[in-house]
Amino acid sequence: MAATTSSLQHSSHVTTSFNRNSLSSFTDHISTSLNFKKNLLSLSSSHSLSSSTSSSSQQLHLTRVSTAPVEYASPAPEFDFDKEIARLRNLRLKLSKAGNVEMKHRVVDGDSRVNNFFNSSRNRFSRVSESVELDSFEMYLIKCVVAAGQEHVISYGVEEVEEEEREFESSSRSSLKNALFSLAEMIESWDIVGSGAGNGKIGVSKLMEEEIKALKKLLKTLTELERFYDCIGGIIGYQIRVLELLAESAHGKNMNSSQHMKESMKCQFVEIHSPNGVDLRKDTEYASQAAMWGIEGLPHLGEIYPLGGSADRLGFVDPDTGECLPAAMLPYCGRTLLEGLIRDLQAREFLYFKLYGKQCITPVAIMTSAAKNNHERISSLCEKLQWFGRGRSTFQLFEQPLVPAINAMDGEWLVSEPFAPVCKPGGHGVIWKLAYDKGVFQWFHDHGRTGATVRQVSNVVAATDLTLLALAGVGLHHGKKLGFASCQRIPGATEGINVLVEKKEVGGKWAYGFSCIEYTEFEKFGIPGSSSSKSLLSEFPANTNILYVDLHSVEQVGSRSDESSLPGLVLNIKKQIEYIDHYGVKHSVSGGRLECTMQNIADDFCNTYPSRCYGVKEDVLDTFMVYNERKKVTSSAKKKRKQGGMSLHQTPDGALLDIMRNAYDLLSYCDIKISEVGGNENYIKSGPPYLIFLHPALGPLWEVSRQKFHGGSISKGSELQIEIAEFFWKDVQLNGSLIIVADNVMGAMKADKSGEPLLEYGHRCARCKLQNVRVLNKGIDWESGLNMYWRHEVHRNECLKVMLHGNAEFEAIDVTLEGNHVFEVPDGHRLKITSTNSGISKQLGPIEDSKKDSGSWYWKYKMDGAHVKLEMVEL
Repeated sequence: MAATTSSLQHSSHVTTSFNRNSLSSFTDHISTSLNFKKNLLSLSSSHSLSSSTSSSSQQLHLTRVSTAPVEYASPAPEFDFDKEIARLRNLRLKLSKAGNVEMKHRVVDGDSRVNNFFNSSRNRFSRVSESVELDSFEMYLIKCVVAAGQEHVISYGVEEVEEEEREFESSSRSSLKNALFSLAEMIESWDIVGSGAGNGKIGVSKLMEEEIKALKKLLKTLTELERFYDCIGGIIGYQIRVLELLAESAHGKNMNSSQHMKESMKCQFVEIHSPNGVDLRKDTEYASQAAMWGIEGLPHLGEIYPLGGSADRLGFVDPDTGECLPAAMLPYCGRTLLEGLIRDLQAREFLYFKLYGKQCITPVAIMTSAAKNNHERISSLCEKLQWFGRGRSTFQLFEQPLVPAINAMDGEWLVSEPFAPVCKPGGHGVIWKLAYDKGVFQWFHDHGRTGATVRQVSNVVAATDLTLLALAGVGLHHGKKLGFASCQRIPGATEGINVLVEKKEVGGKWAYGFSCIEYTEFEKFGIPGSSSSKSLLSEFPANTNILYVDLHSVEQVGSRSDESSLPGLVLNIKKQIEYIDHYGVKHSVSGGRLECTMQNIADDFCNTYPSRCYGVKEDVLDTFMVYNERKKVTSSAKKKRKQGGMSLHQTPDGALLDIMRNAYDLLSYCDIKISEVGGNENYIKSGPPYLIFLHPALGPLWEVSRQKFHGGSISKGSELQIEIAEFFWKDVQLNGSLIIVADNVMGAMKADKSGEPLLEYGHRCARCKLQNVRVLNKGIDWESGLNMYWRHEVHRNECLKVMLHGNAEFEAIDVTLEGNHVFEVPDGHRLKITSTNSGISKQLGPIEDSKKDSGSWYWKYKMDGAHVKLEMVEL
């Protein structure tokens, strides 16, 4: 039996697991009583198979259920991609000439698949649609699904149920079968909704009601699919592109990399070169100047966050409900990843305020999706946090459509239950067209913005030091159309590369520009995916998806009415699609979905020349790249670390270590004695050497932060958290835990004209000075098994904690603070700690009225060429 099951599972390319702990877990997911019968029959067959008297027909019966190949069929050997593509192209052409929905109906009604389906008495859709009023457009969408060869989406399981019933009737009934079958028949008459004397409504079973809800949800998905992908022909065009890419993958085995590159880039000749870019590590003076351009240009910049991805590899679930959660909600270092993005942005705005004395609030556009209730959760978080004190009008949330996941063998849509195709977000490359469709570019224009920086939520180090500011600065100052922030690529990493493309276009001109090749496309471009550091890949820098874009330029691409508005269309079928059907059966299927990549919009910004340019100058191109140390550019919390796993790459743990490495680089420069972080293997054995979390508003430029720290030491095993911008550290020796938190980190909240809370930078900031202070306590319990370092959830034995409310100030001078202490300073007061013969002295008093807004001291920022100098002003 095991051999038979294994063979059939291999042939269908599905692995499943089934929990038979209880009958109730089964009934919770049943959509119709017929499916319930089928399920019960499967249980009875598996029961019979556990005995020595099981028959071969029962063995086959169990295999069919355990692999559950209801939602797709294994492709027939004679499946003809070219024939199906030709049929659909012909249909798309006819539909493109139809002027309205009624004319489109007439076209699609002529399709043989549509005719056969709707003339069949065995389709579930006809039965369910009797209880739902569909308008003409919705009915057209359903017909398109059928015409695209996906009728199983709306007639899920009917054929197999009938086969099950025939098989059941022809077999002898055991007592268990009889009992279960009787139970199924009873369920058919359960819970009628809308029935009863005098209500005048046709009764609808609860099971049917669930199907109606699923149908309505399907129609919403199809509407979005048809309208968003109108540039390629809607639902029909989506399926054509899927089949074209599958066919290309199948036929491409006989095509060399040169042919692939020519076809992908639609040119006569193409070569890729390793780009140089602007190396921020080597040309430090230019790096500082570029960062200053970025700060000066902040009033002209917007921020774009593509947060619509499903982040399945992260495996993040709600601990209370078990519901899957999106990456933006991941608690990381004490706050969600989305809060971390806004915090980084506010730190740049605070720097702008300190330099120019003006309030600057950057408009933020966030692309969400329906995956894992992404849109709803992000909206709720923003509302809960009162839009981060920035005002609702400075945010624009726009939701990307979900697209059907397909079987890699024949392009058939995967289905989890009746009327419910398995859907995923269609990649971050939809952002440009979607932003145009939803009016986001006009919204940026209304806010006076000409450029924007783009970063992903999982990259927790992108705003470190000057990388992001320099990227934006170069783009704005030199009028570039698009820029990449790049770094060294890790051998074997699942990340793309940045390249300099040289190609001869069909018209004869030569085109040059910076671009990106995704790791899924390496083979097509003849790039070996070797993990060896000597491989061809080591010559190219990593693509990090940190971008600068000129808004007008990307809007022009997003507004196009053809496929070019969807850059970098790919079908990644190298990963398994995992889902659970309504029986509770878990599936892992070789498949994918149509995706596009936002960074490949760069291919539209190549500079063209009449003849080939040898040794083209990168700085004259409309695209560019800045390069920096990897730990200052990218370190992502993208996937969950495996239990006992030795690899930390792209895990929350690995990203935490890079944050610690950056803290070491920043503080060791300030003559603070601190041990190096060491390799990942040390973390795997014993955790991080220390935990240091510094608010980005202390800088965010390191040359600013470093003027606030002078001397002292941080012992191994210590913890330092500073959540305040106006801070001074001089000769502090830390051996244990020191936590400083404030309500008014960068300023105070005030109400605007509409009553919304707005953060006013520099107003009534909290302040802290530590001079010649020794902090000694037992700190973190490093032996505790409950510690989650990357969440900053740790058990402490002792701690020194300073809590500053409102504009409170704290100062400690020439003192040793040993053991557990909590200093809580109320709003409008100043607490000074000094040493006396008998211990420590606490002096708490009110701040003078004349100093309540500005404080008793503050840091004055001033420009010195391309650098920022700080001066402490005592009042």
